[in-house]
Amino acid sequence: MPFIALENASDPRIADYRNLTDVQLRLKTEPERGLYIAESSRVVRRAIAAGHRPRSFFLTEKWIKDLADVLEQFPDVPAYVGESAVLEEITGFHLHRGALAAMERPAPRALQEVLDGARRVAVLEDITDHTNLGAMFRSAAGLGIDAVLVTPRCADPLYRRSIRVSMGTVFQVPWARLDSWPEGIEELQAAGFTVAAMELTPESLTIDALAARSPERLALILGTEGAGVTPEALEAADVAVEIPMRPGVDSLNVAAASAVAFWELRAR
Repeated sequence: MPFIALENASDPRIADYRNLTDVQLRLKTEPERGLYIAESSRVVRRAIAAGHRPRSFFLTEKWIKDLADVLEQFPDVPAYVGESAVLEEITGFHLHRGALAAMERPAPRALQEVLDGARRVAVLEDITDHTNLGAMFRSAAGLGIDAVLVTPRCADPLYRRSIRVSMGTVFQVPWARLDSWPEGIEELQAAGFTVAAMELTPESLTIDALAARSPERLALILGTEGAGVTPEALEAADVAVEIPMRPGVDSLNVAAASAVAFWELRAR
């Protein structure tokens, strides 16, 4: 195992890990470099279990034993080891979740590939908050969603924070990025999906009523915090659906709403 000691933060070999807290920079450079960052030993393990290949590891010495079996699987992959202060200077934050790994980004999946055999699909429209995005993937993985689609302006599911919040379940749920939106709704309808938009309108069905219909294939659109589903997507959808709320409260956080909806609308 080629352990490489990091003596200072200027080492040119660890460019993949530099300035991890600069979101805008990372969103641009990580896809360009064909990588993503897996944070925490659990996430690293789930990424590898999903068949993703590491290009390097990045950890403090105390985590070598915990990840020994993982490191032994990749004897030709460098493992950069350093003191906490040096690693924090490189990344911009304190590593208290075990380790990081720079992973080779998998090739994007085609829409038809992720829809094949799927009965329940979540469509995440323009979700830009990485915490919400990760939480929604975690709910999708646990509550019966067969595939997730993200719109062109949606955040990157493989951004470090999204992966961490999802606890690595983003690797378990097939997902794809739609090429165009809301035109992608027509593709879903052509594939036999009833497309439902989670939005409060005078014509909205309650989630109970839609569940009672038990559509064979259902695609559920969830919009951004505040603005909700866009008017264009709402118009193109087959039906609007709402979660009945107590008076004085009109909505849930989108991640919480997704969990409720995924459970209630699960395939039966």
